[in-house]
Amino acid sequence: MRLINPAWNHLSPRKTKVINQEGDLALEDMIANEGCVVTVSHAGFIKRTPVVQYRLQKRGGKGTKGAELSKAASDEDSDFIEHLFTANTHDHIMFFMNNGRVYVERVHEIEEAGRATRGKSIARLLDLKDDEKLAAMVCVNDFAEGKFLIMCTANGTIKKTEISKYENYRKGGIIGINIEHGDKLISVKLTNGDNEVVMISQSGMSIRFHESDVRSMGRDTTGVIGMNLDSGDLVKAMEIVDPANTLLVVGIDGIGKRTAFDDPETKEPIYRKQSRGGKGVIAIKTEVGVAGALSVQEEDEVMMLTKGGQSIRTKVK
Repeated sequence: MRLINPAWNHLSPRKTKVINQEGDLALEDMIANEGCVVTVSHAGFIKRTPVVQYRLQKRGGKGTKGAELSKAASDEDSDFIEHLFTANTHDHIMFFMNNGRVYVERVHEIEEAGRATRGKSIARLLDLKDDEKLAAMVCVNDFAEGKFLIMCTANGTIKKTEISKYENYRKGGIIGINIEHGDKLISVKLTNGDNEVVMISQSGMSIRFHESDVRSMGRDTTGVIGMNLDSGDLVKAMEIVDPANTLLVVGIDGIGKRTAFDDPETKEPIYRKQSRGGKGVIAIKTEVGVAGALSVQEEDEVMMLTKGGQSIRTKVK
């Protein structure tokens, strides 16, 4: 069959043009930006799972299997999910190490695995050095200006840096914060520039101040004094103040208390605001020291683990 005068059949002019032009095509341009659940186990295994695999169930159901973790005979070798958050495949995850170095990976670069599988070792994913331990993770969709990272060390140093300073990351990691000898990074939080911060020390002291007390610095800097610690004391936790949440502080002996940041009726601060660099106020009276602290919601559950391997999972309320 042969067409004669095909133009008669297409009287309308062509609306598009085919041109020869060079252009850049990034890998994420070929990957759908889909929702997923990212989980990290206590032993350091990470995976992403399509959110559709976590089906909605009615209250009182048996649930679904979340991860195939260690089936070791002793509790000491057992594993559990330590971090769980939702993300999109085009998002970035920032992995902060105890020595201040930060590695960045796109979510789609994390191995996809089903609910019942363990995932991949973070040490292998990032090619970590032997002395590098994960201190904190932050998930962001971009490195736009106007967002900040607040970093806290065990010796009470605090640092604030605009997240755009981390946009030019490298596969082998970059300096996130300069850590002085004998110190280590313990916490990193994402802020909007108008948040309040609370730091909790091992002796049970706490200090609450506005992040505007900490000027924004460059990436390759050390920071300033956030909490004035007594000799031998250490910062165990840093949290962003959320009036809708409560602060859970737990001692090494397993005894803890949960306190609202503000009085629900008067809205007056229970953890009173101070200036950066003070000694703070008592958060919990303890003779053995604080193990950790978390900002929690009433529907949350927490997992506590001892050095001997004993673990307990309990509801906050």
